[in-house]
Amino acid sequence: MTRRAAIILAAGQGTRMKSPLPKVLHPVGSRAMLDHAIDAAEALGCERIVVVVGNHSPEVRAHVVKRLGEGAIAVQDPPIGTGHAVRAAEAALAGFEGQVVITYGDVPLLKAHDIEPIFASADGVTVIGFEARDPGAYGRLVMEGDTLAAITEAKEASAEVLALTTCNSGVMAAPSALLFDLLARVTNDNAKGEYYLTDVVALARAQGAPTRAVMASEDAVMGVNAQSELAVAEALFQKVQRETFLAAGVTMAAPETVHFSFDTEIGAGTVIEPFVVFGPGAKVAPRARIRSFSHIEGATVATGAEVGPYARLRPGADLGEGVKVGNFVEVKNVRMDAGSKANHLAYLGDGTVGAKANIGAGTIFCNYDGFLKHRTTVGAGAFIGSNSALVAPVTIGEGAMVGSGSVITRDVGPGDLALGRGDQLSKPGWAARFMDTMRAKKAKGK
Repeated sequence: MTRRAAIILAAGQGTRMKSPLPKVLHPVGSRAMLDHAIDAAEALGCERIVVVVGNHSPEVRAHVVKRLGEGAIAVQDPPIGTGHAVRAAEAALAGFEGQVVITYGDVPLLKAHDIEPIFASADGVTVIGFEARDPGAYGRLVMEGDTLAAITEAKEASAEVLALTTCNSGVMAAPSALLFDLLARVTNDNAKGEYYLTDVVALARAQGAPTRAVMASEDAVMGVNAQSELAVAEALFQKVQRETFLAAGVTMAAPETVHFSFDTEIGAGTVIEPFVVFGPGAKVAPRARIRSFSHIEGATVATGAEVGPYARLRPGADLGEGVKVGNFVEVKNVRMDAGSKANHLAYLGDGTVGAKANIGAGTIFCNYDGFLKHRTTVGAGAFIGSNSALVAPVTIGEGAMVGSGSVITRDVGPGDLALGRGDQLSKPGWAARFMDTMRAKKAKGK
């Protein structure tokens, strides 16, 4: 395979987003749009990836450096066109010989399999086009058989060209030497005074280099420039995820109400009820059940486990086979072994729950002392009575019991009963006498 590199353009200011968050860092499927573009480049086998950023968005630069390192950065300053942006990456690709693909940090749905056909020819310039439902202001691809004759901007097109529906996505590939040679000859002799990447097609044809187009779906090449378009991209992403999981044997009665992240994993035979949200890092084994209005993020759910309704699994939650986490239960950084249960109204944070242990309603793992987190260990077969507070660090031994309403501050041995509450005091007849007195006072007041 010819060596490959990618230039990802991410220097736009994104003013139409009207958000303090830089445009390319807005998420689709719980992942920054820019990361989707980097993912695609990596999946294509690009040995060099350069992201072109602007000085106006230090957050974008920091994001790229954290993932790819300082060597992946090229700066466009000032921003004067897409051709100028690509030239800004030339120094970062010094010495590279191979195919260079140019993509965009605000095109989150474009995957490696959409881009791969662009590399079919190792010479000349190849662009990705699409058939537009409404061509509008898109640049048109003028084809002569298999040859790309021109890319014509809508405002400069004749009526005949405007009638075309084959449009330019902006994604382009060419051998590195040819690409930068052509870009060096692009001028800014236009109304905006900018250097346009699309001008390389005409320059390539003028010197006899092949120019071609390959096609992708309109949805795949959709760019995001406003919050409304971000919502459309999210909806398209979710549609693909839902169709993928349904095809893989996941049962969803109302798939349109279930939301997935880019890395969600769900095994065949799992049932997902309506209105479930999967944040990043959720892994669900086959034949589990996720009930309505649950939120799962950074958590693992084993075969036969049941979550919800109205449950929240936070990062580090690890549910073994047959575990039940019921309504209004929150689990964070806790391993629950096979067959254990927390069916109602509990908070389990930082600890372990042994096999077949039962956590009663209203139980709290008191894991934070205001400065540090501490762990709670509940042994196999233990029974924690309702409305108990286990003050970490603390261990409840195997087969032990904690009486309802207890505050447990010391370890409980295996098979022991712990009661951490005051003795019950009863005063015979006190309530009846009190009520009679109060009724009399009320009647006298009238």
